[in-house]
Amino acid sequence: MDKQGFTTGIVHGDRKTGTEHGGVHQPIHASVQYGFDRVEDLIGVFQGTKKGGFNYARQGTPTTAALERKITSLEEGVGTVCFSTGMAAITATFLTLLRAGDHLVSSRYVFGNTNSLFGTLRTLGVEVTTVDACSAEEVKSAIRPNTRMVFVETIANPGTQIPDLHNIGNVCRGHGIAYVVDNTITSPALFKPKAIGASLVINSLTKTIAGHGTALGGAVTDTGLFDWSAYPNIAAEYRRSMAQEQGLLQIRKKGLRDMGAALSSEQAHAISVGAETLALRVKQCSENALTLAHFLEGHAAICRVLYPGLKSHPQYGIAQELFKGASWLLSFELTNAECMIEVVNALELPIKATGLGDTRTLIIPVASTIFFDRRRDPQSHGDFRRYAAAVGRHRGH
Repeated sequence: MDKQGFTTGIVHGDRKTGTEHGGVHQPIHASVQYGFDRVEDLIGVFQGTKKGGFNYARQGTPTTAALERKITSLEEGVGTVCFSTGMAAITATFLTLLRAGDHLVSSRYVFGNTNSLFGTLRTLGVEVTTVDACSAEEVKSAIRPNTRMVFVETIANPGTQIPDLHNIGNVCRGHGIAYVVDNTITSPALFKPKAIGASLVINSLTKTIAGHGTALGGAVTDTGLFDWSAYPNIAAEYRRSMAQEQGLLQIRKKGLRDMGAALSSEQAHAISVGAETLALRVKQCSENALTLAHFLEGHAAICRVLYPGLKSHPQYGIAQELFKGASWLLSFELTNAECMIEVVNALELPIKATGLGDTRTLIIPVASTIFFDRRRDPQSHGDFRRYAAAVGRHRGH
């Protein structure tokens, strides 16, 4: 993709692999079932000996496969599995690769729903330790003999903390641990986690990649850097495949076939079209967010602005070194948190919305919404009481 340019690779990717009747877009394949002239081919698809066939839409369609190829190219990986939502992608990764008695080390700065999922993992016998991943030493100190995986977000939602991504990658490599990086906020337009040694890359396609607030989706991409033949939790039936394919194959079979978290062809098509403007959108929204961050930083009613593009941000140096932009996510704290409702209601352009990630400017008070339950969770880390709002600023001026 780099030889042609980021956007050119996305826009012309469908035609390179062939489209029906010369269409410039991959068509929407709505079929749930697929037929074959020979029963041997039907059997081969089910048993995995026939490559390129489709057996049931729950495990993928030609339309979702086209999107998977696109995401694989964007992340410079070896394969991708798409899911109905970003949370489905994260859940499938954890539940298919971790077992009772295993240990997961995660950044304590993660999306509220991901934190809730950690509670579910604990009930299933998976130990979860959350640390300040801005320090690779904290991650290293938390590793145990049964640690199987380390999980971080490139830019945390909503506090915008950035882990010590490169050094954590070195820690994971040294211990033979799978390194899972959620790239949702940055997206491959700003950062490719493969560069810091990520084993798997997760994207909530809903937000940055699709970007228009009209389609749900998630993806898990294998970078090809991890040796799955040495990973103890790969089931025997998947060991028959090449070592490089084993982890993603297990995620696909268990996450899609068994759990049913399938992405529809209609949503896959919408995400694929949205991705065509990805580079343009993240460039513009990063510029807009930085302008807003500077304005808020100088406002008397604001006590703190959290945006990786500001020199005042604790991980500003990492953002400058690794990312091509600081993204669309900006958070700020009011000097008087009691005035939050009055302040947010007074805003005219930002939409008071239930989430983030759109071409419009959206705002949400995270402490009383997304992180409301987390504040009562004794396993939770981080104080979100002072976060008045988080702004997802795309193209609004």
